[in-house]
Amino acid sequence: MTPAYIALGSNLGNPELQLREATTALDSLPESRLLKVSSLYRSLAVGPGRQPDYLNAVALMTTDLPPITLLDALQDIEHQQGRVRDVVWEARTLDLDLLLYGDVQIESLRLTVPHPRMQQRNFVLYPLREISDTNLALPNGTKLDTLLQQCPADGLVKTPGKLYKS
Repeated sequence: MTPAYIALGSNLGNPELQLREATTALDSLPESRLLKVSSLYRSLAVGPGRQPDYLNAVALMTTDLPPITLLDALQDIEHQQGRVRDVVWEARTLDLDLLLYGDVQIESLRLTVPHPRMQQRNFVLYPLREISDTNLALPNGTKLDTLLQQCPADGLVKTPGKLYKS
C-alpha cells in the first residue's frame, strides 16, 4: 500500500463538521486505510474577497488506489458535501487536496503531485509535520523541516479538538 497525505479545508457551513464527515468518508474509501489525522488549524482565507477563516487538517492514509482514482474519490467526497467549483480559491464547504502519494511525482492536466503550492502554505506544512515521520521529504529530496523553516506560522492557530482518534 502507498502512503498518501491529504489536506482538508473548509470555511463554509459548519467547517468542523464538514472536516469530521470528510474524515469518515476517507476512512471508508475502498482499498485504503486512514492512519492519522492532524489537529485542526485555523487560518486566514486565501482567495478573492472577504471570506471566513478556514479550518484545516492533514490526513495520512495508505491506499492501493491509483493516484487518479484517489483524486476522483476525493472530488466525489467534496461533491457529496456540497462543494461547488465555480471560482478558483472561493469559499468552500470542503477542499481535499492530494499532497503526496508515496515518493511519486505526477504532472498531468488533472493532477500534480506533490501539490504545487504546498510549500508556501503554513496551513498544510504545520499539520503535515504533526503527523509525519521526522525525516519526511518530498520526492525531490527537500525535507519537510527545510520547508517549515521557510514558511512562518503567521496567522495559523492550532485549535482544540480532534477529528480522528489516531
